[in-house]
Amino acid sequence: MKTTTKRTQKDYTLAFKLSVVEQVEKGEMTYKVAQDLYGIQGCSTVLVWLRKHGRLNWSKGTPKFLTQGPIMEKPESTLTPEQRIKQLEQQLVESKQKADFFEAVVNVLETDYGVRVGKKAQGQVIRNKVIPGLTVTQACLYLGISRQALYQRGKRQAAQNKHEASVLEQVRNERLVHPRIGARKLKYLLNRKNIFIGRDHLFNLLRDKRLLVSPKRAYHRTTNSHHRFHCHPNVIKNGYSAVQPEQLWVADITYLPTRDGESYVSLITDAFSRKIVGYQVDSHMKTNSVKKAFTSALKQRTKQGDLIHHSDRGVQYCSAEYQGLHEKYGVKCSMTDGYDCYQNALAERINGILKSEYLLHKPKDLDEAKKMVAESVAIYNQKRPHSALKYKTPDEVHRAF
Repeated sequence: MKTTTKRTQKDYTLAFKLSVVEQVEKGEMTYKVAQDLYGIQGCSTVLVWLRKHGRLNWSKGTPKFLTQGPIMEKPESTLTPEQRIKQLEQQLVESKQKADFFEAVVNVLETDYGVRVGKKAQGQVIRNKVIPGLTVTQACLYLGISRQALYQRGKRQAAQNKHEASVLEQVRNERLVHPRIGARKLKYLLNRKNIFIGRDHLFNLLRDKRLLVSPKRAYHRTTNSHHRFHCHPNVIKNGYSAVQPEQLWVADITYLPTRDGESYVSLITDAFSRKIVGYQVDSHMKTNSVKKAFTSALKQRTKQGDLIHHSDRGVQYCSAEYQGLHEKYGVKCSMTDGYDCYQNALAERINGILKSEYLLHKPKDLDEAKKMVAESVAIYNQKRPHSALKYKTPDEVHRAF
């Protein structure tokens, strides 16, 4: 204890000096703490005792641990009851300030940054007994809820965890067929299986499990519009839209690389039903390839009426050989005005769906590419729900008319 009484070296017994030296050398306290604890006057009194009675080597100066050792709290036996009460009051004030500080931090996170400290975390702390000695009753008192409410919350959380597990299982099953299908279409497929979950809940669940689909972008030019052939005008740019299948077809070519070389996919898509009605996979993108895709689509045609074929100004579509098919089957030709890809947006969109959702891995050769494209087209037409079709499949819409 500090005192105002003037003391000299003779006022301390040798036993007291040795006791202080032993505690300091063992690292139980620093010499400054010893001075404050025992009321030893003088800045270097304890250091003098250490040099004279201690066992340390002082040839290199004062050892560091003497000034940087752990600070011991004052033994309760050396405090008077009044001092102990004052010490406890101070600790209580500091504990309240600490609790108020962290509560304010949590409030700022929730209100300004949107970070939620959810009920799930509170229940986990209680169940795992993170705080020793904290009973359920005390925790409920701090949270301002009853024990019954806590247990009911736990049951609801367990039921929700079970429901989310079943949702994730179905999502993984659907991703086996549709590797990159989006959350909205997943929600529709889950509802068809009587598994109901909110849109935002599903998005958050997929985000937490890192199952959201990230977009991929790639570009490979397949259009050569610098040629000598005649280009037809764009007859659908003024707002024309089909009201049933087989009134408007859109065509395009997309690039599909293989490990042994290159391949190209020619597609013919019905604008109303979004169904791929014809396709061809070849190692080139000559007129003969796109002609085979168009011919296969014409063979599957079931209605007799006006039909418009819309494409870009690629040399394949403008060639005399391809235009001969239009004249033979009475198909009206329409082409984009220039390099604007948005004038053939639907065909570009179908290309993107196939390449970004199904043709994800590079095939070995042309034969493997043909097999992959055939499987992808079948899945797209028959199993993939389309948001523009109110989540029906293209094949369902096409067969409905």
